[in-house]
Amino acid sequence: MGRNMSASVQLVVPRRSDSNPAELPRERLLRGGPGGLSDSELLAVLLGSGLAGLPVGELSRSLLDEVEGLRGLAELGMAELASLYGVGPARAARLLASVEIGRRLSRSVSGSRTSVRTGRDVADIFQARLAPLLVEQFHVLILDARNRPIREHLIAQGSLTSALVHPREVFRPAIRAAAASVVVVHNHPSGDPEPSEGDRRLTSRLDQAGRVVGIPLVDHVVVASAGYVSFIERGLLEPVALRRRGASRS
Repeated sequence: MGRNMSASVQLVVPRRSDSNPAELPRERLLRGGPGGLSDSELLAVLLGSGLAGLPVGELSRSLLDEVEGLRGLAELGMAELASLYGVGPARAARLLASVEIGRRLSRSVSGSRTSVRTGRDVADIFQARLAPLLVEQFHVLILDARNRPIREHLIAQGSLTSALVHPREVFRPAIRAAAASVVVVHNHPSGDPEPSEGDRRLTSRLDQAGRVVGIPLVDHVVVASAGYVSFIERGLLEPVALRRRGASRS
């Protein structure tokens, strides 16, 4: 009888933790892996502990409600994170580092050996990530001789001007990577992907710089919530084959 009661007590413990999963998120992760955890539970693992009278599960749910989910959290800078109730500088640094790891993993396209042939291919890589941002970001995608992505670099963020997006910053990582060509891409927080006059001037500068260094600009793709615009598909950039043909004649 004593052994049966002991066995029944052992069965109650995991059931109780399963029925209150947010209370012990780290234990749930160790027991079953991160895939079964909710957003608030994953955040609770990063926070580590709650506050006096406020368990870590409740704190993490409150924080996600305040910033409108993980995406909102990822858009905050150091000062904004640290100012959130229950976070502070040390936890803010931990969260910021975690977000940056995720971003770098999502930018690590070298493992994807699918060729980039169209503006749609570029948009598939960047649109979900860049379109929701409230600020502009300018990226360069470095390609090998088969148009396969080697790596990606964030060149500039903010109000994108020719001063911020300088050709040397775009082509320096491409030269180091022995790139065959590059694609540049940026977002329009307004939601409208239509290229501005400044976008067109910048593309012309980058096209000329690519001709000089021997690493052609394959395309410039603008992504936004309403879709994307490819300079090549729109006829705003001469195809690489025509540029090379013209250079060989001269």
